[in-house]
Amino acid sequence: MSENLKKISISIRKNILLMAKSAGSSSAHIGGALSIADVMSVLVGEQMKLSSKKNGYSEDERDRIILSKGHGCLAYYAGLFEFGFLSKEDLVTFEKNGSELLGHPVRNKKKGIDFSTGSLGMGLSLGIGVALAAKKKNKSFSVYVILGDGECNEGSVWEAAMSAAHFKLDNVTIIIDNNNFQQTGSNEKIMSLGNIKSKWESFGWHTEQIDGNNIDEILSTFKKISEIKKPKAIIAKTIKGKGVSFIENNNVWHHSILTQKKYDEAINELNSFL
Repeated sequence: MSENLKKISISIRKNILLMAKSAGSSSAHIGGALSIADVMSVLVGEQMKLSSKKNGYSEDERDRIILSKGHGCLAYYAGLFEFGFLSKEDLVTFEKNGSELLGHPVRNKKKGIDFSTGSLGMGLSLGIGVALAAKKKNKSFSVYVILGDGECNEGSVWEAAMSAAHFKLDNVTIIIDNNNFQQTGSNEKIMSLGNIKSKWESFGWHTEQIDGNNIDEILSTFKKISEIKKPKAIIAKTIKGKGVSFIENNNVWHHSILTQKKYDEAINELNSFL
């Protein structure tokens, strides 16, 4: 299974690059999309119950995903493509006039996008509401929320964290993309998070810290926490731009245009991993 997921993660990265190159836009946020490609491959390829043409989960049964760090949407769209919600033709319309794939996710049920996100700090509150509604309606689906580490500077994140523990929402799992950068620099320089694992634990969450670019470790962690009756937080330590050497840990690629030459260079590098 993990070998197949590794192939999916490479495909996700290739499609991130394809969309960024097709858009020709500096707002594609390539680095922060590449850092969550491995997490996304596990979520859509193994962990989540999703309803699409590939299986029969109903609207009531299927799991929900909320990309709170909405600027990382290239990874989300690439994941939806892998699961059959989007076509290649959809992907190359990213950020073009008339496209349904915008620079932040906009709710579009037929494309598999359940929630509009992008205003940082709001996605977890949304996820808590969805998880609480599931409890009240006796529904068994799970809610997965992907946050950025810089996003945790927002106070609303911690209000939501308190709520999840208070309401004993064991049906919500967050994955924090801990790549140590945000838009204008490093977390350490802008607003240090300190010991982020202990912070989440102090708010009543079961918390694991893992290598967020190691698919085997991501898989084993989801399995490990599956029966824990508390809200769950996975601190995924990642490399911003993971998989493309000239983008890795280079925060210029939070906002940069991917030229054809750089696209070809990146695709050749990814092909070497297959």
